[in-house]
Amino acid sequence: MSNIPIVQGVTVDHGKSNSDPYQNPMAVPMVPAGGYDYGQPAQAQPQQQQAAGNGMQHAKQPNQFRDVIWGILFIVHLIPVALYAIYSASSQEGDGSGISVAPHLYWISIVALVSVGLSSLSLDGMMRFADTLVKAALIFSVISSLLMAIYCVMMGQTFFAVLGFMGFAVMICYAKMVWHRLPFAAANLRTALTAVKLNMGLVLVAYVFMALGFAWSILFMVGFGSGLQQSSYPVIFAFFVSFYWVNQVLVYTVHVICAGVVATWWFAPVEASSCFSSALQDSSIRACTYSFGSICFGAFLVAIVKALRMTLEYARQQEDAQILVCILDCILSCIQGMIEYLNKWAYIYVGMYGFGYLDAGREVVNLFQARGWNVIITDDLVDNVLSMMSVGIGIVAGVVGLLVGKGTLATEGVENPGIIAFVIGFIIGMVLSNIVLGVVGSAVNTVIVCYCEAPAEFAANHPQLSQEMRDAWVSGWPELNLSGA
Repeated sequence: MSNIPIVQGVTVDHGKSNSDPYQNPMAVPMVPAGGYDYGQPAQAQPQQQQAAGNGMQHAKQPNQFRDVIWGILFIVHLIPVALYAIYSASSQEGDGSGISVAPHLYWISIVALVSVGLSSLSLDGMMRFADTLVKAALIFSVISSLLMAIYCVMMGQTFFAVLGFMGFAVMICYAKMVWHRLPFAAANLRTALTAVKLNMGLVLVAYVFMALGFAWSILFMVGFGSGLQQSSYPVIFAFFVSFYWVNQVLVYTVHVICAGVVATWWFAPVEASSCFSSALQDSSIRACTYSFGSICFGAFLVAIVKALRMTLEYARQQEDAQILVCILDCILSCIQGMIEYLNKWAYIYVGMYGFGYLDAGREVVNLFQARGWNVIITDDLVDNVLSMMSVGIGIVAGVVGLLVGKGTLATEGVENPGIIAFVIGFIIGMVLSNIVLGVVGSAVNTVIVCYCEAPAEFAANHPQLSQEMRDAWVSGWPELNLSGA
């Protein structure tokens, strides 16, 4: 019995780890009537630690606060930012200067409502047309690279135009290389959407956090306007850090909640098959309490890099050290990409098992290395779908902002009111849609991790979806073993 790991509180015999688990799915225990006990304390499962080293399932960690200092710093930093924003707003109203807030709240609210509606429709559309959207998103990526190259030509940027056309050629080769893998991406998307559809409370949770993000954006714009007028780089940087930190915390909290719910659906569907399931309640509580510090930790790393990039962009507009700014921005862009990529997978383990931030990152990397799945996680085709949908929603929201906000901005004496209204609408549409579509993205990534960890449990609990993913897998990666052995 020492080599039998615990999967969410239920023993699963991996004694024949070298065989394909799908060959005999009934050998895997089916879900009992009362559902699985979603994870026992890790100290009660010593055999699990040995199993985890072989890429098997981990045990749920004990309920205790992790990375506490980061949660405290996050909450404390909100106080001076909120006070500054309130003071700035009252000062503008007192002396009659600045931009009045109320008229802008009206048209910005219209843009936000349009973004919410489009985000909801996009979920239904992805459920219905997964295969078509995956193909369209890949084609969209190729066309976008070509349009970028053509734009550089029109702007007379010869060097960047050459790079653009080289990128277009690379994208064509990439599309040709991964085209046969699109069915697996579509199957993955359908599996994730099935889990989300059975737990629609996740979308409601996303809406709550979207509302918080909207309120924070309004508060930020009020406070940031005064900081920008001061033209002080430290003040600008501080505001950018605060804005991105809060935004990333909201996004990652939804990500962690979704990971916990989808993982429960994977291992124990009876506990995660209703709108406000016990899995949703438990995952929400864990994300907002025990794992909140871990969420703030990773979010802060991303916020610092994004704030540095935005401050550099502001410096570029001031025509200070253009070449140096471009070099630094390129370096920071690479760092940001690496941190965000790690966070995407690490927070799945935070949501599934309650690991701290650093432990979660280490464990999920070890899992993929043990399975030999590095090539799979780099092939994130579903992200293309979500990006395409988000950009589309952002453009529509920008047009709505242009139609309803241009007049208001013009009466306030703002230069280029049409462009400003479109940009504000586009940003709001992107931010709000990213939170909602983030539910789908989180579900997709959780499915990948769970499929890597426990394909046999998937076959036992969701045989139809499992067979679909298995067939697509064999077509896309015939050289890799489904069992990960």
